[in-house]
Amino acid sequence: MTEVKANMAGSVWKIVVTEGDEVTSGQDLLILESMKMEIPIATEDDGTVKELKVQEGDFVNEGDVVAILE
Repeated sequence: MTEVKANMAGSVWKIVVTEGDEVTSGQDLLILESMKMEIPIATEDDGTVKELKVQEGDFVNEGDVVAILE
């Protein structure tokens, strides 16, 4: 299991994967909006998206888990 964490605080602007999707290292999972900037959150590992911990519009803090891969 791999936890993907937010690297900064912001609002979840767009989720670009769904649970069950196969992802590869470097692939964007979602996009945060912070201070009018769009910040992509990518995975560092290959795997399958087991669970998305956020929804579009949610606010996350730096270090919050946004997805779990298996």
